[in-house]
Amino acid sequence: MNTFEALLLALLILMVLVGGKQGISNFLALLINLLLMVVAVVLIAGGFNAIGVAVVIGLSVLAATIFLSTSDGDVAATAFVASLLVMLLVLGVILIGTSLAHVQGFGPEDSEELEGYNLLIGVSFQNILVATALFSTLGAIAEAAVAVAAGMKELGRAATPPGLTKMGAEIIGTALNTLFFGFFGGFAGLFIWFAQLKYPFWEVLNNKIFAGELIAVLFSMIAVTLTVPLTMWVVSTREKGTQA
Repeated sequence: MNTFEALLLALLILMVLVGGKQGISNFLALLINLLLMVVAVVLIAGGFNAIGVAVVIGLSVLAATIFLSTSDGDVAATAFVASLLVMLLVLGVILIGTSLAHVQGFGPEDSEELEGYNLLIGVSFQNILVATALFSTLGAIAEAAVAVAAGMKELGRAATPPGLTKMGAEIIGTALNTLFFGFFGGFAGLFIWFAQLKYPFWEVLNNKIFAGELIAVLFSMIAVTLTVPLTMWVVSTREKGTQA
């Protein structure tokens, strides 16, 4: 058993101990999403349009994540509808943002590893950038949508506008901190490298690798911020329709 398999087994055991049957369901969602990511890579490498693949696979990822992560059908349905709306809105933001950022492809730091390889592989790096940016937002969208939908259902008629505002602010704040520290932790080595080579601050901000990852994190932050009010709106709309 290698390290990956051991950690995966430890994760499964912990999820079962903590969540029981729901933990198994969540672990299954994780495996399905992993398979979907592999399928996405194969399709894009095979010549399919990366943005189209990202949208179709993204819908599947949201469905697997949301419907397998909660046993409440109403919460799952509400969160899924809200997630779809957010994904479409964020896709528009990503298309505009990536076209203006010009961070597709590889940076100069990758030149040594890529030397001798042909980059004319018949795939649009701009479309790949859009696809990867969209994929990076899906987890944050699904998590926030389920949290808001479940919270509003639990509160029921006891929910008040100030209470919902406070709940939404706390969900957004927690998610933003998670995204930020995930980004910082993943690129700590790059930051140390910049510091040792005494990169000026303006050069760090304009570095293609750093800028690309930072922009992807900002897309995720925008997605979370949009998810909270849109999920609240979907919940309110469904409740009005039920009462009518």
